[in-house]
Amino acid sequence: MWFRNLQLYRLPPHWDMTADRLSEQLARLVFQPCGSQDQATQGWSAPLQDALVHSVDGQWMIALGVEQRLLPSSVVKQVAEDRAEELEAQQGFKPGRKQMKEIKEAVTQELLPRAFTRRRKVYAWIDPKDGYLAVDASSRTAAEPLIECLHKALDELPLKLLNTEMSPGAAMTGWLAGGEAPDGFTIDQDCELRAVTDEASAVRYVRHSLEGEEIRDHIAAGKQVSKLALTFDDKVSFILTDKFEIKRLTPLDTLTDEGGASDAATREEQFDADFALMTGELRRLIPAVLEALGGEQETI
Repeated sequence: MWFRNLQLYRLPPHWDMTADRLSEQLARLVFQPCGSQDQATQGWSAPLQDALVHSVDGQWMIALGVEQRLLPSSVVKQVAEDRAEELEAQQGFKPGRKQMKEIKEAVTQELLPRAFTRRRKVYAWIDPKDGYLAVDASSRTAAEPLIECLHKALDELPLKLLNTEMSPGAAMTGWLAGGEAPDGFTIDQDCELRAVTDEASAVRYVRHSLEGEEIRDHIAAGKQVSKLALTFDDKVSFILTDKFEIKRLTPLDTLTDEGGASDAATREEQFDADFALMTGELRRLIPAVLEALGGEQETI
């Protein structure tokens, strides 16, 4: 499996952790399905079969299991309003604010056990050799539940955001204005530009040539690139954002062809082959992106 997004964090190289010890500590917070009165639960789940840490060639994958009860607020509101009308007929006056709150709470408790549940997994890749942790999430906010659960489960987690010396937005704007990507990269045909003084003002290009004067006019008018489609080494395409997020990560045919036809006989073997191919390429991509953005910012 390939991650679609990367929210990147820094672990110290040669982090003092083993896959077995990590699995033992994650087992403190194992996923449990929602109880009758739980609106949501989360905990560590096996990425593939039984092991909480799936290891391939020294690279680890973990997964946070999340289950939510689907109880729309509109349903609770409608049932609560019906109950309030019945109560009004009985007592001769409309329920007050406190009484309505109690009715809604009672309705929620009544309906929760009957609500459908939705279950999903949020995956993370840990590179203990080079000190990367990447969450397959569309934003930092979406990655936070996994990071919070890691902090709860582990004795110690020396984790920091991975930041760059150059502002990604400023760097991408320079690449686009000059019509030249950094070494190893090519600029593709998707981008978004935003006004620095007004984030609501944005221009988006999708499958559109980015070489015309129109683009440079937007930049000259004060807009800065907030998202830019790039390809690395003709093998992986992605969107880089001004928040240093990697999105729409996609392996290209040249990469999968290099890997050769899969001889995997089982789902597990295919999973391992895909994971090894992905991590091998990302361990080249991430340092290249960091170098293009002036290197990693030193944290004090």
